[in-house]
Amino acid sequence: MIALGGAIGTGLFFGSAKSIQMTGPSIVLSYIFGGIVLFIIMKALGEMTVHRPNTGAYTQYAHAYIGPYAGFISGWNAWFEYTVVCMVELTAITFFLDLWVTSVPHWLICLVLLLIFAAINLMSVRLFGEFEFWFAGIKIFAIIAMLAFTAYLVIFKHGLNPEFGTYFSEKILFSHGLEGFAFSLVIVMFSFGGTEFVSIAAGNAENPDKTIPSAINGVVVRILLFYVFTMIAIMMLYPYEQLSGDISPFVDVFLKVGLSSAALVMNIVAITAALSSFNSSLFSASRLLANLAENGNAPKRLSTLSKNGIPKRSVIFTSLCVMVAVIVNFIFPQKAIMYLLTVATCSILVTWFIILITQMYFRKRQVLKKFPIKFRLRFFPYTNIFACIILFLVLGIMTQMEDMKTSVYITPLWILALSFCYILKKTNIINTIIDDKKDE
Repeated sequence: MIALGGAIGTGLFFGSAKSIQMTGPSIVLSYIFGGIVLFIIMKALGEMTVHRPNTGAYTQYAHAYIGPYAGFISGWNAWFEYTVVCMVELTAITFFLDLWVTSVPHWLICLVLLLIFAAINLMSVRLFGEFEFWFAGIKIFAIIAMLAFTAYLVIFKHGLNPEFGTYFSEKILFSHGLEGFAFSLVIVMFSFGGTEFVSIAAGNAENPDKTIPSAINGVVVRILLFYVFTMIAIMMLYPYEQLSGDISPFVDVFLKVGLSSAALVMNIVAITAALSSFNSSLFSASRLLANLAENGNAPKRLSTLSKNGIPKRSVIFTSLCVMVAVIVNFIFPQKAIMYLLTVATCSILVTWFIILITQMYFRKRQVLKKFPIKFRLRFFPYTNIFACIILFLVLGIMTQMEDMKTSVYITPLWILALSFCYILKKTNIINTIIDDKKDE
């Protein structure tokens, strides 16, 4: 259920509105194409996860199969990714709430929700699992119900959008040309970010040999059902060019056809989806940070576990970092979502690239040591090369987008900064400074 929920969040309930504006009906093709790339990445990750389940997941694999430097870079980048995604999800919730409440400032909503869910993550893994199970269940049930309700409306009540039949012509299908289609891929890739969370959850799973392959193989079904079919459903009900880019298309389409009650329900679901993604991202970030500490790549204190097995210090430290969302929403209440989304997208692409490269090293180790692979990525290494090329192309596309190009240029500086920190760690400079402070 957590794997199912991991693919559904702000990217679908909010980001899809901007994707539709960018490319028109071809958003369906964009999700299919992005889904193929995601499936390759998840199969590569699943191959390593089934062999060696670990809460450090791909960061631990990078350390084991490539080397300490790769483990350090991937670990801190993954922690950064999930921390920023937490900020995106919190910010998205404030926009969903704007449908009802406009007097409460966004930063205050972010602060209250952060405190509540930090407390949940500090209590127990079981409590986290229960929250995530029900949140994911609500999202999945709501989307299936929305698809069934759309079919009912088209057949018996509202009727088909009269323009829908024209959407298959090339001119309208790619309403903003190939450039618009390329731009939409960026939002699509962000939408799929977090699906790799299933590998982190595998560290706490009872039977990963069966549950992980099942979850990963279901990615294709999830993409078709939750992304492709929902986009088709929205465009069947109302002309896509008249939908707003400022609210969830799931809410907007029902408001446009005069079904305010359905819009109300979908807005509640959108909030639940964002809370779920925030909850799982906070869980992931804190576990990754604890794993970094266990490997000596972060202060050792952050790996300390409570009696119920929770890395409390990692949860608290990550939650304090997520406080940046409160500050950003205080200074840039309307632009905060886009600023944070662009940074998150870059970190997601770096994480996926590292997963693909790590799996290539894993296969090399497999050949040398001749251990069996229980869950295999087909057409290796061509699938890896194809996916890596697409990820590089997406980064290139982002440099052509005014709101996103800055984060692309900052990404190499981020990797360089991490590399510098790794050198300091290797030369023991940081530990020396810490020890000196203790002596004082």
